[in-house]
Amino acid sequence: MSTHESELCGGHGHVTNSSPDSTPPVGTFEVTARDPGSQARVGWLQTAHGVVETPVFMPVGTQGTVKAMAPHEMEDLGYSIILGNTYHLNDRPGMEIMAAAGGLHRFMGWNHAILTDSGGFQVFSLAKLRKITKDGVEFRSHNDGNKHFLGPRESMAIQRTLGSDIAMVFDECPPYPCERDYACQSVERTLSWAALCKEQPRAEGQLVFGIVQGGLFEDLREHCAKALVGMNFDGYAVGGVSVGEPDALILPGVDAGVAHLPEDKPRYLMGVGGFAQMVESIARGIDMFDCVMPTRVARNGTAVTRQGRMSMRTAACKTAFTPIEEDCGCYACRHFTRAYIRHLLNVNEVLGIRLLTIHNLFRYFEFMNEIRAAIRQGTFCDLRVRCAELKKSVAAF
Repeated sequence: MSTHESELCGGHGHVTNSSPDSTPPVGTFEVTARDPGSQARVGWLQTAHGVVETPVFMPVGTQGTVKAMAPHEMEDLGYSIILGNTYHLNDRPGMEIMAAAGGLHRFMGWNHAILTDSGGFQVFSLAKLRKITKDGVEFRSHNDGNKHFLGPRESMAIQRTLGSDIAMVFDECPPYPCERDYACQSVERTLSWAALCKEQPRAEGQLVFGIVQGGLFEDLREHCAKALVGMNFDGYAVGGVSVGEPDALILPGVDAGVAHLPEDKPRYLMGVGGFAQMVESIARGIDMFDCVMPTRVARNGTAVTRQGRMSMRTAACKTAFTPIEEDCGCYACRHFTRAYIRHLLNVNEVLGIRLLTIHNLFRYFEFMNEIRAAIRQGTFCDLRVRCAELKKSVAAF
């Protein structure tokens, strides 16, 4: 338990059961503690590659690796689930190689859970010259310009070959801003494609999550959520949030997405990773998150701390012979100083990026530990207030 986590202890939340004593069926999701003042909850999800405690932050490993990190380092940090991406892995190395390798777990040497994005977001945000049909999307690769087609059948076949523990349905993520007429069409396509995804064969033990879309229109999100719940997926995601809209519109999108999802299934908010955003989303009943933020900002020379983001490239770090963050137990903070990391960044040594990545991922993991402890101990409300106050003073929190 970290120093900060121990400070959160005190009071009593509502606790039901602890983690499982024996291995339950894959897909089992159980809530073990609830916050009396919000919808926040602690639980666990059984996957084919082990138990995932929730709320959970899932580092992004788009190309089959969490950037700058080896699998054993992710294990040492405590992570039990990461992401891979259908669009990118299908582009390179391709499914012929992936099948020959025995799937993504074996290919990348990761023995824990993997969630794979369907590729839908990338098709609509990265691909060139898209043409949408009822069966999917014809597009040209952002990498080499070659023509491809991706739809619900193709996406699920790729994810079956990858062998991910959780596969996401192929959906359409509308841009911001988006007219209502387009959002309506997008929701209907998403629902039609979700139904097709549900019918496709899966890898052994593979779970499939539906994705709620609808843009900023609450009634469309309600319609989408209810229709997906009627299809009985293993879990549900809120998509189309944090796609360029102002921060003030993100949480209303979460509210509209999660309000009609079942209590007994995990809920995943896609692409959101700010600390204050995650806390407020957890208060609304979200269980799972992913975001490129901790690894991306590390590559830009930025550390994530309890007090917000901090650039290691500033002149103030030149003679700062102190750790990135006081009282941090990560490898980087235990062994190195800001001055040394700044030096590494300035001379383009990759170790600088690696040390910041290790620190940032450690900080994210510890933050989720602190949130789970706060919910169990009945102090989540206090943590929520502190995060909101810090958000007001630190824009990057």
